[in-house]
Amino acid sequence: MPRTAPPTPSADWCLFLDVDGTLIPFTDSPFDTSADDELKSILAAVHLRLGGRVAFVSGRSIGYLDALFAPLHFPTAGLHGIERRSAVGEAWGGSTVDGKLDHARSVLRAFTAAHPGTSLEDKGGSLAVHYRRAPALEPLARAESAAILARLGDEYHAQPGSMVLEIKPRRYTKATAIEAFMREPPFAGATPVFVGDDITDMDGFRVVESRGGLSIAVGERVPAQWHFSDPAAVRDWLRGIAQPDAAEPV
Repeated sequence: MPRTAPPTPSADWCLFLDVDGTLIPFTDSPFDTSADDELKSILAAVHLRLGGRVAFVSGRSIGYLDALFAPLHFPTAGLHGIERRSAVGEAWGGSTVDGKLDHARSVLRAFTAAHPGTSLEDKGGSLAVHYRRAPALEPLARAESAAILARLGDEYHAQPGSMVLEIKPRRYTKATAIEAFMREPPFAGATPVFVGDDITDMDGFRVVESRGGLSIAVGERVPAQWHFSDPAAVRDWLRGIAQPDAAEPV
């Protein structure tokens, strides 16, 4: 059984954070999310306490996350690792538009236009079909994705999430993003902690566990070593890390 009491913070942690469903509750539309000033202030304080060893690891693009959390400018992996920015600002895969997905773009635009309640999030390097406002359409969305993948081949797959299917290159995952961060300062040598809420986060959980770190699941969708009920519980835990009596940074 996962432990539900918050893990005690340690000065040697590095912290990897999913965003949607973890730091911020889901909204009916993926384009309606927002981060309030209190959350930004807490994250800034945690970043300081842990010596800069905090990174976002998300399915969102880096550009979207920078706008969402402005003026914060953290190390970030976007699009499940397709794009990444290091702690010193080196960037890979930014503004990627995958031309191999052009046919899929056309098909999915037509699909979402024909099925009210669905929407297409074109991230350039991946394509996400959301159906939170029309969950009964999940079988149709899966069938459409399967037909697209048959044309694309094994290089791509459909990454399931909470009321979303995302067509993306198979070689990029949140695990590959975390592993890349762990080879770089200030993350190298630290104990990794990853907080996430969905199937897309499970590869990341396995990576941090293999390195002696902690996996923390939010909500009931996926298993992990520790468990928080919702993003509000995550915020409370982060607030505790930010406090002066929390673990001192190394």
